[in-house]
Amino acid sequence: MPRPTRFTADQLLDAAVRLAVAHGPAGVTMSAVAKETGAPSGSVYHRFPNRTALLAEVWLRTVERFQDGYFAALTGADGPRPAARRAARHVVAWSRAHPEEAALLLHGPEVFGRAEWAEHHTHRAALGTERVHTAVASITTALGTTTPRDTERVSLALIDLPLSLVRRHLRAGAPLPDHAEELAEQCAEALLS
Repeated sequence: MPRPTRFTADQLLDAAVRLAVAHGPAGVTMSAVAKETGAPSGSVYHRFPNRTALLAEVWLRTVERFQDGYFAALTGADGPRPAARRAARHVVAWSRAHPEEAALLLHGPEVFGRAEWAEHHTHRAALGTERVHTAVASITTALGTTTPRDTERVSLALIDLPLSLVRRHLRAGAPLPDHAEELAEQCAEALLS
């Protein structure tokens, strides 16, 4: 009978998130993850063949977790404006609930070695990006607007402004204010009116 797994991939990736927040992506090494979890280095290499794969997985897992909730917020039978408001709120609410992961995402995938990722990792990243573009285009169309300027306005409302609000506080090491979700929603509504 095989031995139960002592250190799961998620435990190792959680340690990588903590290291990235504390020391930046450069602090995420195979040996640092092993030390952080108390796992033998072989356990880390068993799940991630090299540091590049580890960095890709920690980035992708984090962004995919964020995107799952974001896309859920964008769906609903109540129309595009409520969906847009929910999506803007989600950026802030998810960042409040997951401050370490939100801080990790502020670095961007390039700092996590995207240029070196294996094809299956770059494909996953491209799918996520395409989902975002498709969702923004769908909301833009549902709002009855179709010009490039309209698309920019929707992107600003749903992505850039809420992210800017989060970024300012996280980079300052300050908690998000209690009114941040409401402010993100109000800004989205104002831009979409």
